[in-house]
Amino acid sequence: MSFEIKLPLFEGPFDLLLFFIERDELDIYDIPIAKINREFFDYLRHLEQLNIEVASEFILVAATLMRIKAKMLLPRPVLDDLGNEIDPREELVMHLLEYKKYKAVVQDLANLEEARMQKEMRGNVAQEIIALAQVTDIESELQDMDLYKLLRVYQRVIKRYELEQNRPVHTVIQYPYTIAGQKEFILQLMENNKPVSFENVIAMDPVRMAVIYNFLAILELLQLQLITLKIGLGFNNFWIVRKEGALVS
Repeated sequence: MSFEIKLPLFEGPFDLLLFFIERDELDIYDIPIAKINREFFDYLRHLEQLNIEVASEFILVAATLMRIKAKMLLPRPVLDDLGNEIDPREELVMHLLEYKKYKAVVQDLANLEEARMQKEMRGNVAQEIIALAQVTDIESELQDMDLYKLLRVYQRVIKRYELEQNRPVHTVIQYPYTIAGQKEFILQLMENNKPVSFENVIAMDPVRMAVIYNFLAILELLQLQLITLKIGLGFNNFWIVRKEGALVS
């Protein structure tokens, strides 16, 4: 028995986020970042499985969601000048509301454009026909052609070719990391309740993306009260201590 998965292609990441919010009837002013983050990454993984190139703006929004989630996991809130707590989701909500406002008038603008395209500008039809004939008169163009013009055309063609050859290529690298996997990895490092320093965790896989995922996994384990942290020696170093009986859910 076989089945086929059909994915809608959204115009942009905010279009995808609004789809999730409207589908699940979520409050746009109180977005559940964990739920939206999980569904957003699931959609990106499905696109990669179908060999569809993920645009850079989707990757940027994915990184923004991870940054917001990390801020919400931090124990100390960020305060503004008046001492009020700043919601990490505020900037994302403002962008979504702005996008939703413009999206509401897109269809009206498309209807106006379609109606305008069906109209013809007033003018002298005879003069327009003569002007079009002069533009497409190849023989007259060849009569005015000289070596200097040929060289100018050749230079433009060569310049265009060099620009095409030197165009930057965007490569998306799929990293084999997940927060759930790194949580299990960190807990396994602390078998028999043996503390592990954060420096050792970084040394095992010094790739920048691995460090980010390990740090987010530590924050989630700390929030789930599966581990505790103890300040250690060294610059920005600390010890990760596993609580007794802690299991990965």
